[in-house]
Amino acid sequence: MRLFRLPEAARSLGVSFPTLKQWIYRGKIRSVKTAGGHHRIPQVEIDRLSFQQTSASKRRAGRAAARPRPQRKSKNESVTGLENFISGRNQLVGRVTQVRTVGLLTKVCLDVGGQTVTAIITRDAARQLDLKAGDTAAALVKATEVMIIRPLG
Repeated sequence: MRLFRLPEAARSLGVSFPTLKQWIYRGKIRSVKTAGGHHRIPQVEIDRLSFQQTSASKRRAGRAAARPRPQRKSKNESVTGLENFISGRNQLVGRVTQVRTVGLLTKVCLDVGGQTVTAIITRDAARQLDLKAGDTAAALVKATEVMIIRPLG
């Protein structure tokens, strides 16, 4: 599992170093402490927050086009992924490591915290999601099926 130093993680997430430190202190992002007491951010956390930020920014952009006035979020509203679009909550966010198409089916492998999650989806679905190795995506686990989700963008 790759660990990022804070300046590198902040750049990757598009936030400032002080913002990232506040996220650590408030528990918004998980970090690993080194023997010297320095924080390191796991790749899994960067993927998770990148996925959430992409999904949330797409929702905000869609709302902004429909309504010019900004809408206030209620205290109970959660922005943690695709809850407002999909009923399934078992989302495993990771990086695409392999996309292999044979005939009508595509095998997609995700690295989720050092573990590989594999899904077989249709070739058309893979093409529509435009999945490539290195992309951030999520596996949605429901009963015995695994589906791949990728924020549009």
